[in-house]
Amino acid sequence: MPAITKVTKEMIIAAAFEIAKEMGAENITARTVSQKLGCSTQPVLYHFKTVEDVRIAAHKKASEFHVDYVTHLSGKYERPMLEVGMRHIQFAVEEKNLFRFLFHSNYYTGVSLSDWLTEENFGSLFSILKRQAKVDKGQAYSIFSQIFLVTHGIASLLANNAMVYDEAYCIKVLSNSYFGILHLIKEESAV
Repeated sequence: MPAITKVTKEMIIAAAFEIAKEMGAENITARTVSQKLGCSTQPVLYHFKTVEDVRIAAHKKASEFHVDYVTHLSGKYERPMLEVGMRHIQFAVEEKNLFRFLFHSNYYTGVSLSDWLTEENFGSLFSILKRQAKVDKGQAYSIFSQIFLVTHGIASLLANNAMVYDEAYCIKVLSNSYFGILHLIKEESAV
């Protein structure tokens, strides 16, 4: 008789993440996770008090996946921050279920936008932006937060609608936004 595989907390999180990715986070249940793992629901409920705790852990894993996806720069675009923005938009197009789980599921309840758009959450991007734009930390934050909102608006429209993804148009919008914001930031600091 073969040995019984021990179902770990990490296996449960990975299965819940895959369910969110494939079918949407609303389909994360003790039953779907256990089916994915080929076990009973007992290990799921042993490692997590509630299914909501499983979803929270899967959300954290999805967030890490998103950051890795967005910051995996290939050099395809002329500026690193343009590539980061385009990768966020492409994530919304390619990983619609995860995008919705991350940004349209109310897991950021009670967090202000300025508290969320921090160096702690997006640290490596701030250093890239500081070098690229030749600005200080405060200016980098201002540029990043404004560009993120433009980028996220485009990404949200694409993730939630059957719209056609037009890469050239997205590049133009992000470039215009970036240079406009950079110009205003530099103009303010000259005064």
